[in-house]
Amino acid sequence: MMRIRWVVATIGCLALALLTLNASPDLHVDFGRNDAAAPPTSSCPANAKPANMNFTLKDVDGKEVKLASLKGKVVLLDFWATWCGPCKIEIPWFIEFQNKYGKDGLQVVGVSTDDTQAKLKPYVANMKMNYLVLQGLDHDDIQDAYGPLFGIPVTVVISRDGKICSKHVGLSSKDGFESEIKSLL
Repeated sequence: MMRIRWVVATIGCLALALLTLNASPDLHVDFGRNDAAAPPTSSCPANAKPANMNFTLKDVDGKEVKLASLKGKVVLLDFWATWCGPCKIEIPWFIEFQNKYGKDGLQVVGVSTDDTQAKLKPYVANMKMNYLVLQGLDHDDIQDAYGPLFGIPVTVVISRDGKICSKHVGLSSKDGFESEIKSLL
């Protein structure tokens, strides 16, 4: 009986690890894409689903931010947490993207899934995060709108016209993100 419990626990841990770290770093989901052979660097498919931007969250300074105010920009919406290892790998990429493409219409938005404002503010300052960071704690509605989120990071790429072009579950590749961003700008 004890051996069965260990087997079940091991399988559960492996499943959780696979959700958090993709086996393939370029794995992502293209919503609405019917052409399975299309490269992940192509622009948003014409039949992509609209992103729900009807949310207001607080930034690290406690100011309310309406996601709908970002319409007209390419949005890289990242669900993350301060304790998440893969998230710490992606943060410098997102800082670089905001520096490089912000002037062209990119807005990186980090939604912390479970950290308080008191924990977020010093973390954001320490990591020198130059993009919009919002507190998602107790906002299951936004997680449900872009999920379900079984693990983090989960990053959604949204076009200027508010369509979900792709969803990356787990650690993705910097080059893959950058190709998608450039194709939408």
